[in-house]
Amino acid sequence: MDLHKISSFIKHQKVAFCCIGSVDDEGFPNVKAMLRPRKTVGLREFYFTTNTSSLRVTQYLKNPKACIFFCHKGLIRYTGVMMRGKMEVLTDQSTKDMIWRKGDTVFYKGGVTDPDYCVLKFTAENGRFYRDLETENITID
Repeated sequence: MDLHKISSFIKHQKVAFCCIGSVDDEGFPNVKAMLRPRKTVGLREFYFTTNTSSLRVTQYLKNPKACIFFCHKGLIRYTGVMMRGKMEVLTDQSTKDMIWRKGDTVFYKGGVTDPDYCVLKFTAENGRFYRDLETENITID
């Protein structure tokens, strides 16, 4: 399996969202659609924007175990990539500045310094790749 091809698949998704998973207080998985990552570093790091006051932030602060999922359904072929790892909640200004986009004021009225704006950094440990009725484990070096 070519990890560069999997990374390219994720970066070139035309779908505007992916799914992220967290663990709630009772140990159950919770899945949510999110806008796709603002920044990726290979298959290791993925950066998302969200509200500091969100349920996911509360869950990740208590239990950083997480997963992210990207998929594409074509006319015949379905491709999916699920990554497992840890999610960090970042509120430092340099990270917020790095991810910020001009139109984000729609979600964060206070701008890039809005206390309700934070960055989720997902660090992948491993994953699974699915295509053409076959699955493979993904090992992150």
